Amino acid sequence: MLPSMFGERLFDNFFNDPFMNAFSRHDSAMSKQAGNLMKTDVRELENAYELDIELPGFKKNEVSIELDKGYLIINAARTANKDEDAGNGKYLRRERYSGACSRTFYVGEALEPENVSATFEDGILKLSFPKEVEKKAPEKRTVAIA
Repeated sequence: MLPSMFGERLFDNFFNDPFMNAFSRHDSAMSKQAGNLMKTDVRELENAYELDIELPGFKKNEVSIELDKGYLIINAARTANKDEDAGNGKYLRRERYSGACSRTFYVGEALEPENVSATFEDGILKLSFPKEVEKKAPEKRTVAIA
């Protein structure tokens, strides 16, 4: 166990060395940070579930929510122009995340998009949906006799 003065990133400077970059499996400087995105808190209330999903730096139009075969899928994607000019010079290092991330939660096949409420504020996506969705009564169908 390492002393706490080193923190969690003791070897970051070592592995960020240009010599060590030759052995890197990652394409971008932030791809190793991508796993830290979309941290989620899930709360169970009496009649509902609430999810608070961290999406720091993302804008509302870069986030999408889908329901597919009982799964709630949250996608966030952002691209950065690598040829961007800094105004007074060029960037030597870019540490902002550029890419896509996704989280999937099984919520049951009865959940419909109108049952999910979503808000996005200060980099937090807040979702709320009922525990049990009222099932629609099956429609009466008749079969024609030939």
